[in-house]
Amino acid sequence: MGEPVLPPMSSQRPYLLRALYEWIADNGMTPHVLVDARMPGVRVPAHTVKDGQVVLNIADRAVGKLQMDNDALRFSARFGGVSQSVVVPMAAVIAVYARETGQGMALPPDLQVDAPGEADAPVDEAASAVQDEGGETPPEADPPKRGAHLRIVK
Repeated sequence: MGEPVLPPMSSQRPYLLRALYEWIADNGMTPHVLVDARMPGVRVPAHTVKDGQVVLNIADRAVGKLQMDNDALRFSARFGGVSQSVVVPMAAVIAVYARETGQGMALPPDLQVDAPGEADAPVDEAASAVQDEGGETPPEADPPKRGAHLRIVK
């Protein structure tokens, strides 16, 4: 007899996002998410997108009706004084980090049952593009903005 066939596990991404959000908030920091705005289903104000990405502040004091379901991140926020509904599918969340320290992590890609080598694929370079919004980036990090605070740990 061969090994038993196990049902596929659900995505780990929403669980990691919720855990990191809680860790960042519990430490009095401001949780931000880096989002691939080009992914299908992403609903953010167009003027906030730069180079196909957007950084969103998801702190309790900055958003209303925050929901982190297994399929998407949803909330309402004010952009230019106008309240707007934001939807970010979990697949579009690149990273979550604390604004003040840059500590956090790039979320791993979901493992595909039909793509065996994908688990070993490097995380998209965009995950390393998280920048401190305080404008305190070193001169060598000026355009293109790459290689900030996140590091892949295996």
